[in-house]
Amino acid sequence: MNNDTTNIPPEILRVKQRYSIIGNAPSLIGAIRRAMQVAPIDLSVLIIGESGSGKEFFPNIIHDFSSRKHNKYIAVNCGAIPEGTIDSELFGHEKGAFTGAISSRKGYFEEADGGTIFLDEVAELPLTTQARLLRVLESGEYIKVGSSEVQKTNIRVVAATNKNMLQAVSEGKFREDLYYRLSTVQINIPPLRERGKDVLMLVRKFSNDFAEKYGTPSVQFDDSAREAIMTYRWPGNVRQLKNVIEQVSLFEAGNTVDADRIKRYLPQYSTEYKPTVASAPTFNYTQEREMLFKLIFKMQHEIEELHSRIDSISKGDATQSHRQDNRHSSHSLVRYSGTGSYKPASAIKDIVNIEDGVADDLADEVTNETNDDIADNGEARTLEDTERETIKKSLERNCGRRKKTAEELHISERTLYRKIKEYGLE
Repeated sequence: MNNDTTNIPPEILRVKQRYSIIGNAPSLIGAIRRAMQVAPIDLSVLIIGESGSGKEFFPNIIHDFSSRKHNKYIAVNCGAIPEGTIDSELFGHEKGAFTGAISSRKGYFEEADGGTIFLDEVAELPLTTQARLLRVLESGEYIKVGSSEVQKTNIRVVAATNKNMLQAVSEGKFREDLYYRLSTVQINIPPLRERGKDVLMLVRKFSNDFAEKYGTPSVQFDDSAREAIMTYRWPGNVRQLKNVIEQVSLFEAGNTVDADRIKRYLPQYSTEYKPTVASAPTFNYTQEREMLFKLIFKMQHEIEELHSRIDSISKGDATQSHRQDNRHSSHSLVRYSGTGSYKPASAIKDIVNIEDGVADDLADEVTNETNDDIADNGEARTLEDTERETIKKSLERNCGRRKKTAEELHISERTLYRKIKEYGLE
C-alpha cells in the first residue's frame, strides 16, 4: 500500500498536521479530502467507521472549514445519555416538565444555534428521539420537553456510528427516513488493519510521545516485532494500538522488543482464559424441576403412609383422627385415585406447569418407586430412615468417597458431612 506523501496535496498535509492525523494510506487521505469538500456545503454528514478508528477528527474538520466555524461546535455522545433524559439534553425542557425540572433548560440544539452539532453513536438514539431529530433536519423545528411552543434552530448535524445502519434499519431499530436524511453525504473511515504501514508510523508516534512525556528510555522494535504488529488485526483500531504501545513503552523501556515479547501484549496471542469447570454434573431447568418435585412427592407419599398407619392404630380417638384427616387434606400435595393408590399427577401439573402426559409419567414413576420401597420393607419408613438409607447406599456405591457421594445426591459436601454424623454413618 502506498504511504508516500509526494502525491498528497499540500492542503491535506496541512489538515493532517493541524489535527495530528498520522498516516498516508490512500483510504485515509480520501476520507480527509471528502470531509474538506463537503465542509463549505451545508449538508448533513454521516461518518461510518469502527470503534477507535478516529471518527472524531472529521466533524472538527467539517466545522472548521465551513461558514459556521465562528459559531458553536457541540459534540454529544448519544450512547452515554440515559434514554429518559436524552430528549431534554438535546431539545431542552420547561420548568416542571418532569420531576427534578426546577427550572427551564436550553438543549444542545438551542445552544448550538448557527453552529454544528456532532451526534456520536447516533444509532443508539431511541426511536422517539429519532422522530424529533428528523423534524429538526427537515424543518429546523423542535419542541422543548413539557412545552407546546415550536422553536426554530439553524444548525448543521454531523453524525457518526460504528453500526451497520442498513441492518439497523431492516431490524426496525433505526428510522429509514432519518438514515437517508443524515447520510446525505457519507464518509467511511478505514479500519487500522487496512491502512498498511500507517500502523508502524503510529507505533513510532505513540512510543516517542510516551518517552517524552514521562522521561523514560525509548523502546525499540525489531523486524519480527514490526511484522507481528503489521499482521495483527487490531479490532480496537488506533485506540487499541495506543493502549498497547503505551504498555510496551512502560514495561519494556530501553529494551529492544521482538515478536515473542510484543505478542504478550496482544489479546490474540496471550494465554486464553479458561474458566474452572465444576466437577458436579449440570442440569437444565426442566431436569432440576422434575427431579425436585419427584423427591417432594415421594417424601409426601411416605408421610401419608405413616399417617394412615397411625390413624389405624388410633381409631378409638375419633376426634384426634378427624383432626389429622383435616390436616392431611389441607396440606397434602398428593391426591388419591379411586383405587386408593397415590396419584400426584394433577398436583405436579398445577405446581410446575408441565403437560398432562409428562405429569402422569412423573406421577407413575413416583408412585411405583414408593410402592416398591414399601413392598421391600413390609412397612412404611420415616423420612429419616429413607434419607439415612439413601446416603448409606450412595456411600457404598462410591466406596466411601464423600465428594462423589455429595455429587450423586446433589447436595453440598458440608451437608453430607452433617448428615453422616447425624445418622452415625462414619
